[in-house]
Amino acid sequence: MSKKGAISYADEYLRLGYTPREEELLCAFKVTPREDVPLDEAAAAVAAESSTGTWTDVDSEVAERLKARVYKIDGDMVYVAYQPGLFEISSMPNILSSVAGNVFGMKAVEGLRLEDIRFPKEVVDAFPGPYYGLPGVRERMGVQGRAMTGSTIKPKIGLTTEEHAQVCYETWMGGADTVKDDENLGSQDFNNFYDRMARTLELLHKAEAETGETKGYWANLTAATVDEMAKRAECIKENGGIFAMVDYVTVGYTGVASLRQITEKLGLVIHAHRAMHAAFDRIPYHGIEYRVIAKTSRLIGVDHIHTGTGVGKLEGGPDDMRERIALLRDKVTKPFRGVLFEQDWHNIKPVAPVASGGLHPGHVPALHSIFGIDAYYAFGGGIHGHPGGSRAGGRAVRAAVEAVAQGITLKQAAKESRELREALDLWAEVKF
Repeated sequence: MSKKGAISYADEYLRLGYTPREEELLCAFKVTPREDVPLDEAAAAVAAESSTGTWTDVDSEVAERLKARVYKIDGDMVYVAYQPGLFEISSMPNILSSVAGNVFGMKAVEGLRLEDIRFPKEVVDAFPGPYYGLPGVRERMGVQGRAMTGSTIKPKIGLTTEEHAQVCYETWMGGADTVKDDENLGSQDFNNFYDRMARTLELLHKAEAETGETKGYWANLTAATVDEMAKRAECIKENGGIFAMVDYVTVGYTGVASLRQITEKLGLVIHAHRAMHAAFDRIPYHGIEYRVIAKTSRLIGVDHIHTGTGVGKLEGGPDDMRERIALLRDKVTKPFRGVLFEQDWHNIKPVAPVASGGLHPGHVPALHSIFGIDAYYAFGGGIHGHPGGSRAGGRAVRAAVEAVAQGITLKQAAKESRELREALDLWAEVKF
């Protein structure tokens, strides 16, 4: 212990060589210390601020027992072990308020990035995970042997209720399995949620009757309060819908956890849109890596979530996608490339990854190589920008997805599908 009022965090929280126990929660931080702060002192400050520390000397027997430990420093990577008793283990807000709370604002660091979390079994078991998960969603949709397909209705904002519903109908009739609202379509004056949801589901049932296939509509019920989201979820159920979409990050962990309880009672599937994620996961030296979002979303219990594509308009290459897919689908996520910890998911069901962002039919072979068939491929402009319109765009996507699943090239498939041929003439197949 240093002299009163002049705490050295390294004295208290640095325990290099310590071997973490299975029941401890582990975090890996990328630490960029301030120029005049040694790395080990900055690392210890992170452990202190995220567990029991304060800037001065305050004694507590319980606090002493719950101290976090910096057990390894490897380059700029700092590994911290946390006692499970430090957390309210069934509360993701509480866990993240500790390990990803005030630490980002400390003067000791120029940059700090939470790269990964390893959740111990006690914490994993405290969360429900997905109600349906990937297998349950496939069963509800009745789609086997190929990737499931989706479409984000475009333009993303500006269609009236009737226009929106009609574009959905055309897309389903073209062969898409599901359609979705975009993240910023809520209940605006030009397109009220309740009117849009009811009319769109009315045309969904019409498309199902005409095609003999199950169709899905991911209605964005994101709202200002949990009570309003619950009301919207109940109306989806009453109108025969099976999907509820939520803007996962902006609603927050408590909002999504509450929605998870509501949708289980109603038998609805949760689609999580990751809007706002890049505000804190894109900067390489500060914030939170996407793998943390993937892990927390799986624990809280969404059934599918956007991951990026590896080939479209959003950040992240093929290897980034493979890592995210493993975190969402594997029973045990093994360390590889950037995955820093092995994560055993125990009884938590797998989540369906959703590839979405600047896709068109020419991307399908690349998507198949990255995601396989246990995923959604979601197309916006790549369906609605087709020269023949949304129905033709849906047909082009369906032809591409079915062909690739059967080992047929797009060039071969285009000989049998005029719509796919027209799509490839416009966009071409993407090689990577």
